[in-house]
Amino acid sequence: MGCVSMANATNLFSVKRVCVHPSRRRQSWTVDTGRVVCLLGIIGLLSGCASLPERTGVETSHAIPVGAESRLAQEALELQSAKTGAAADSGMLLLENGLDALVARGGLAQYAERSLDIQYYLYHTDTSGYLLTQVILDAADRGVRVRVLLDDMDLGGRDREMVTLNQHPNIEIRSFNPFIRGQWRLGQMLTRFGSVTRRMHNKAFIADNQFAILGGRNIGDTYFGADPDNAFGDLDVVLVGASVAEVSKSFDLYWNSELSYPVELLSGKTPREEDLEVGRIKLAEFVEAQQGSKYARALRASDLVKQAEAGEVEYYWGTAQVLYDDPMKLASDRSEADLHLSPQLAPYMQAIEHELIVVSPYFVPGKEGVAFFEKLRERGVAVKIVTNSLSSNDVPIVHAGYKKYRKALLRAGVELYEVDKTSIQRWSDEHAASVTEALPPAHRAELSLHAKYFILDRQQAFIGSLNLDPRSVVENTEIGTLIESPELAAYLADELAEIIDAIAFRLSLEGSRLRWECGKDGELQVFTKEPYTSWWDRFTVNCMSILPIESQL
Repeated sequence: MGCVSMANATNLFSVKRVCVHPSRRRQSWTVDTGRVVCLLGIIGLLSGCASLPERTGVETSHAIPVGAESRLAQEALELQSAKTGAAADSGMLLLENGLDALVARGGLAQYAERSLDIQYYLYHTDTSGYLLTQVILDAADRGVRVRVLLDDMDLGGRDREMVTLNQHPNIEIRSFNPFIRGQWRLGQMLTRFGSVTRRMHNKAFIADNQFAILGGRNIGDTYFGADPDNAFGDLDVVLVGASVAEVSKSFDLYWNSELSYPVELLSGKTPREEDLEVGRIKLAEFVEAQQGSKYARALRASDLVKQAEAGEVEYYWGTAQVLYDDPMKLASDRSEADLHLSPQLAPYMQAIEHELIVVSPYFVPGKEGVAFFEKLRERGVAVKIVTNSLSSNDVPIVHAGYKKYRKALLRAGVELYEVDKTSIQRWSDEHAASVTEALPPAHRAELSLHAKYFILDRQQAFIGSLNLDPRSVVENTEIGTLIESPELAAYLADELAEIIDAIAFRLSLEGSRLRWECGKDGELQVFTKEPYTSWWDRFTVNCMSILPIESQL
């Protein structure tokens, strides 16, 4: 009898050993293996036979210690001297809307004097991406060392752009877990399945090793309120104090990993000496053209700018543990849980006594996850889960994995909420994604949830890049911070209660049928089918739910 360790989304709660008899493996193999081999052979021909270059000669580097004389170091010291609570070692500033989130990153880049360490899954070449690139380039021109680590998923066709920026003597860009250049990327998703299908989903922005931003946002217009069609409701946190050193340690671990490749090593592109200057001029022209735009005006009038000008930026104080996957998780067997973030978080989840609130845009709990929530309910713990509806989910196949667990969760007494994509027009300015301020009322974006945070007993909060699904827990790498601050946790819980009233459907069961209820224009609105979807939407997601791909969702 052969045994395999099945670690899925539910290993946030436990890791189950499942035994599979060899004969059952053979019986489940119903596809003509000859056709599969033939198909893989064709894909292999299309993908070519190249491989990744050797990493020989790649230099290691580490976070730069910054003296107390730097501006950000002085700011950090002043904040810590004014903190309340002797046990508090970290300050936390919540970034609840896209305008503030971009302003915070831009401000840290502008004030950095020694180093910027930037790590993202996605970094788009759009308005907000270019605006941030400009202040990063300005920092490099001032002598700031800039290290940029990007997952390779978003870098297809962008090698020339990357190697051009990499020409700057103070900028170094690396790609994490790269695809082989010169081969069909889609083909590699099949021929290198289990390798390139596992991605670095981390998001971190570190300035002078003094301030760090963690959370759910990548770099792009949908995250910062500049997309006229889509707005992500998201959450980041600025950290200052003892926790920042651990964020820097995490960055160094990924930066120096054998999965991290300098872009010039990957690319066959040889930039001309003048390419950087030409790119610099084009970037400056673009940024200058944006100065009078509605979005730029909204940035200058953002809440964070106003608070900073008035000296009223208020941090929460407490302890903050930085939890993250080891980068070698992507190159290791999925059963090697010592490389995973989830076992670090699991004891806190299992120790909950009164209330658990989960905000996860992509939510696929699996059977063991449902069992965990059922056990919490049996102990009298209130459980509230907020996720996307089918219509608000930008990845419908994830909804296909989630929908099958809704009834079991509801029967267990879990409060289940799904985001109403049309609700951005009803969301108050205090809670709205910044696009509502940056765009004219006649053109408001549709809302999608992208924030990822858990609130434990209103005493602790985990904020980061981690979704509660198999892809985040088992396949990808993630990072987040577990904050011990009753004040911050209670604020998030109370704020979420108001947001739910404004933007979410509450699900319930009527017999065996699902109901979606929300208040709209002072009246109760009830749906008995997935809200704002067509029969085709529902049909396709039902078909997708049959596919045996839950481990990849």
